[in-house]
Amino acid sequence: MTRYLSAALASAALALTSFFAGAQAGECPRKDALGTSRVLTVDTASFPRVGLKSFPQTLPLEDREVVLTFDDGPWPPTDKKILAALAQECVRATFFLIGRNAVAHPELVRRMAAEGHTVAHHSFAHPNLKYLKPDAAIGEIDKGIAAVETALHGTATTTPTTPFFRFPYFEATPATLEALQKRGIAVFGADLWASDWNPMKPAEQLKLLTERLQAARKGIILLHDPKAQTAAMLPAFLRYLRDNHYRVVHLVPPGAKTVSGKAH
Repeated sequence: MTRYLSAALASAALALTSFFAGAQAGECPRKDALGTSRVLTVDTASFPRVGLKSFPQTLPLEDREVVLTFDDGPWPPTDKKILAALAQECVRATFFLIGRNAVAHPELVRRMAAEGHTVAHHSFAHPNLKYLKPDAAIGEIDKGIAAVETALHGTATTTPTTPFFRFPYFEATPATLEALQKRGIAVFGADLWASDWNPMKPAEQLKLLTERLQAARKGIILLHDPKAQTAAMLPAFLRYLRDNHYRVVHLVPPGAKTVSGKAH
C-alpha cells in the first residue's frame, strides 16, 4: 500500500490543466488512466433506495465495478485536491453536498458540475433528520436542495436537477423516505465505506478501504471530501483500482448530459 501511496502522491503533484481540458472535451487524454468505464442512469422509480448498508437493494453493478461518492462538501482546501486526482485519472464521481457549504463556495459547486461530476444533495446543515418532525426534516432537505440549485443555476428551487439524496448519518424515518419517493428523489446509502470520519493516516485508510473492497468486490463507496486524509489517500486508491482491474461507474439521472471519461 505504501508503494501506491508514494507513487500516486508524486504523480498528483504534476500540472493538471491539460487533463481538465481534455476530460471536459471528451475522451481521456491519458491512455494509462483509470477512466470511467460506463455511465449508469439511475431511474428513481426503479431504484428509490439503494445501498446495502441501509437498504435491501443496491445498484446493478457488475463484479469489480465501483461508484465513488463523496459527502459533506464543497470544501475548498480538500476538494481542489480531490478534483485534481479525479481529473488526472479521468474519473467521474457523485458529490452529496451540504447546502450551507454550497452557499459559502458556489464556484466550487459549479466546478464540480463543469468537470463532469454528478452534484447531489445531503441536507442544508447536516442534522440528524431522524430526530426532526417530518415537516421540519423535509424543510431541511428542501433548504439544502435550494442552496445547491442556487449555486448551480442561480435559482432557488426545491426541484433538484439531480434527484439524488443521502441522509446525514444514514438516519431516516419512514415518513421522510416515503415523502422523497413520492417526489421521485432517490435515496442513497452505501455498500462500503472508508470510515474516514475516524482519524487515521492516509496509508492506514488506503489499507482499510482496499481490504473492504477485496471482500465486497463491488459497490457504492462512501468517502468524505472535507477530510484531509481522504484527499491525501485518493490518488493512491485510484491507482490501486486501475492496477487491480476495477472499473468506475458514473451515476446520472435520466436525461442528463454526460461527459466521457474513457481512455482512448
